[in-house]
Amino acid sequence: MHILLAEDDVRLGPLIVHMLKKEGHAVDWVKDGVEALDYIETTSYDMVILDWMMPRMDGITLCGHLRMNNYAGGIIMLTAKDTLNDRIDGLDAGADDYIVKPFEFFELFARIRSLSRRIAQGIQDDWIEIGANRLQLQERSLYVGEAIVPLTIREFQLIELFMRNYGKVLPRQLLIDRIWGCDTEVNSNTLDALVKQLRKKLEGVTADMQIHNVRGTGYKLEVADVC
Repeated sequence: MHILLAEDDVRLGPLIVHMLKKEGHAVDWVKDGVEALDYIETTSYDMVILDWMMPRMDGITLCGHLRMNNYAGGIIMLTAKDTLNDRIDGLDAGADDYIVKPFEFFELFARIRSLSRRIAQGIQDDWIEIGANRLQLQERSLYVGEAIVPLTIREFQLIELFMRNYGKVLPRQLLIDRIWGCDTEVNSNTLDALVKQLRKKLEGVTADMQIHNVRGTGYKLEVADVC
């Protein structure tokens, strides 16, 4: 699953990311609610794990905002608030589950598995489509007409960002942050290499989608004119 973790504890956050990745999940980590909202608006997440007490926008406010704006993925609240009223407030705001700190990772994994089964039963519109190009989100596959384009995890994340923001210029740093994380030491050369790989795969199936370099800024996805 593709999971967004919103947790401002700089010791706990990396540990949760490490453990979730060991379980086979793709994970992005942010440290406040506003940054989490920014990520959710540009990337498809199967599930978000929200700490209640975060800077700029707390988890309960973010949870309510997501549900009011039709976010259909799973939401798990992760917090030290453990009273009955706190749990009720979290669930009423739209959370699917509520885990109190400190917690055991085996419990978190079990809650994620349980919630993922419920999500899978209600999946709708599980794709992004531009012209003859369809990105299937759950199976992480790109179809160009009848052809299937094999993608690595990072290539999938990159084309998803481009297709969700079709026609928009995406700055280099935003792409690096979304794909490798905010605290990475990855530079523009690594991003350029990933874009080159993806372009080659699109050209191999004669896709009409083209990734254009916007000098001094970043990249954008466009569909080529057909004469």
